[in-house]
Amino acid sequence: MEKIELEIEALIFCAKTPISVDQLLKCLIEVHGPAIVEDDIKNTIEKLIKTYKKRQSSFELCKVGGGYQFLTKSEFQETVAVHLKQESKKRLSRSAIETLAIVAYKQPVTKTEIELIRGVSCDYSVRKLLDKELIEIVGKSDAIGRPMLYGTTPTFLEYFGINDLSELPSPKEFSEEEKNKIGKEIDS
Repeated sequence: MEKIELEIEALIFCAKTPISVDQLLKCLIEVHGPAIVEDDIKNTIEKLIKTYKKRQSSFELCKVGGGYQFLTKSEFQETVAVHLKQESKKRLSRSAIETLAIVAYKQPVTKTEIELIRGVSCDYSVRKLLDKELIEIVGKSDAIGRPMLYGTTPTFLEYFGINDLSELPSPKEFSEEEKNKIGKEIDS
């Protein structure tokens, strides 16, 4: 394979979401100059698609959502599903979700402020949310002891599928009954 082909393959591989021909073109022009044209990229992608179809591999190059992405072949779905099920067990606990909601709506916020709202210690939840990179330390409060201030991260936005905090439902969108249930067990 030529270097450009390998670079296109690498860009598609490392992209977290489907990458468009236009995005590939912009990146390659920045690296190699204007000698790269859209047709070269399209031809290379077609060649890569054929190469991966011939190759005995667990994944393939597919056109998805206006871009290109490497995807696991359907014959490996069951195995991948087991892994994904195991990963899903790593979801957020109820206390972590409550803590995260407080941080999202009240940021920047200290642990003490979170604990005043929740009524219980939040050390474990804050630590887990920091580990998952859903929150981060955004500074220090001017209060006595200069406690850490916490805020949400870009990972938080990705996790919840929003572009910015203004897309969060406003607290007044919750009914009074729902507000009163925050932090309490709800019978299903």
